[in-house]
Amino acid sequence: MDANKIVITGLGVVSPLGLTVDEHWDGLANGRNGVGPITSLDVGKCPVYVAGEVKNFEPLDFMEIKRVDRAGKSAQYAIAATRMALESAGIDMSKMNEQRVGTVISTSGMTYLAIDVADKIRSNPRRLNPLLINKMGPSMVAAQVGLVMGAKGLNTTLNSACASGSDALGTALSHLRLGHADVIIAGGAESNVNILAIATCGAVGALSREQDPAKASRPFDLNRNGFVFGDGAGILILETYEHAAGRGAPILAELAGAGWSFDAYNEAAPDANQQAVAMGNAITDAGLKTVDIDHINAHGTATKLNDLAETQATKIVFGADAHKVPMSSNKSMIGHLACAAGAVEAVAMVKTIETGIIPPTINYETPDPECDLDYVPNVARKQKVDVVLSNSFGMGGQNTCVVIRRA
Repeated sequence: MDANKIVITGLGVVSPLGLTVDEHWDGLANGRNGVGPITSLDVGKCPVYVAGEVKNFEPLDFMEIKRVDRAGKSAQYAIAATRMALESAGIDMSKMNEQRVGTVISTSGMTYLAIDVADKIRSNPRRLNPLLINKMGPSMVAAQVGLVMGAKGLNTTLNSACASGSDALGTALSHLRLGHADVIIAGGAESNVNILAIATCGAVGALSREQDPAKASRPFDLNRNGFVFGDGAGILILETYEHAAGRGAPILAELAGAGWSFDAYNEAAPDANQQAVAMGNAITDAGLKTVDIDHINAHGTATKLNDLAETQATKIVFGADAHKVPMSSNKSMIGHLACAAGAVEAVAMVKTIETGIIPPTINYETPDPECDLDYVPNVARKQKVDVVLSNSFGMGGQNTCVVIRRA
């Protein structure tokens, strides 16, 4: 047995495309759009009025009412996705060594609650919820998951902006390789879509009221409008191969490698060279070469600087073969789930390997001459896939990439 082999045994998702892995994957594989006009609050005349909202989520389907009252929306999404993931992994926590089950979850916290609190302080400061920090603190997402599931091992919250979801997976990978746990609940959760959309006030993702909201997220397209926020959670159950094999677990794929870098360049403008370093580091960490990569799950935010930098980084890493590797963006269908993006996209990576279906980049109508790679436009592609590289590049310059391969 390979002591350093870390496998994926369970998946859970809450997303704009559905409330189960099957619903989410069916949406991605069929190019359905989960982005549309915001319905959960009145956006007024704000130029940002579209988002990837989670629809019809009922927290009581996944937790008791007491937990609903104590957990913010991000934590609720994470708990729901974790329950699905543990069930698919065949894990009964009552039969596990709870001290050897860890939790690593990325999130930006509950910004919308902070704004709500500010309003309540102005109106009546004595009416604040005494459990406010339980619902608002970023660390409480991982804490709530660990508490509900009874996971008593390491419990860590990560925030490296848009790289966070992949960062959580890479960090969990390192912990498992170092022997700090046998099992880690890893992923990301986000629930700030509405407030973040409104707060940007048109800085990103602004869309004319005359334009089709279904085409708001257009990665790599010449007529892109900026990225669109999305909400949800993605959870993967990671285990050492020895532990998974010992309990006869369903092994879905291997989390083979992770790579990091930092631009140290600009708060918003990305550095293609440093993105390429993270991509190369992940491939090397997996013990692979560029020729082994069958598909790239793109960061693909639909902003000009990011799309161009990612295209350039891919050319740096893959050279003359860059045009041969299909690279598509889930964000075209679900929006940008910020700190949860990399984790939700990792679920799609596993399903791509399992099904041999590469999800498309939808809303791709007018090619950008500066972005000239194979973005799997509009229609999914059937192709045997053994290895997927996923890119996550955070605003500020944090870069994390992960490699998932057939087990």
